[in-house]
Amino acid sequence: MNEPTTPPVDQQQAEEAVRTLLRWAGEDPLREGLLDTPKRVAKAYRDWFSGYAVDPAEYLGRTFEEVAGYDEMIVLRDIPFESFCEHHMAPIIGRAHVGYLPTDKVVGISKLARVVDAYARRFQVQEKLTAQIAHCIDMVLKPRGVGVVIDATHQCMTTRGVHKRGVSMITSQMLGSFRDDARTRSEFLRFIDIDSGR
Repeated sequence: MNEPTTPPVDQQQAEEAVRTLLRWAGEDPLREGLLDTPKRVAKAYRDWFSGYAVDPAEYLGRTFEEVAGYDEMIVLRDIPFESFCEHHMAPIIGRAHVGYLPTDKVVGISKLARVVDAYARRFQVQEKLTAQIAHCIDMVLKPRGVGVVIDATHQCMTTRGVHKRGVSMITSQMLGSFRDDARTRSEFLRFIDIDSGR
């Protein structure tokens, strides 16, 4: 049984939706300063949510096996990202730290950053974003273990509601040896320096 699909929205419909929100907020979309706003917002959405158009796993498809037997931890830390909260459509801004223990192949480090971006450029909750990145790396590279830690601020909390600035949320997903071996997990957390308060 096929699941129902949402009919596609064209550029004109997207721009009209922005005009509706402007009117709802109390503005006049025909005011000079707002005339091109619907077009700009639609263009920005194409950039912000470009992750829906890509398969993050494809970034990990090209690997390298000539690494002279290297089998220790590989860590890419402080990967900046911007995402949007799926509950309030407000920005989530943070950094991701990704590590894995390779088996017989490694991937170019830029591909790890691309995986982070591909999932971040969708409507998200941080917990899901963390798990998606880890499971994608685990599924494609089949390493001995994967660790992902995300540290981010949520504008849905800092600019509305409780208005708590300076608060960040940390989530982690540990798979394989990162979950099962306390020493591996500790080494990863030491590498990313997550508990230093920086």
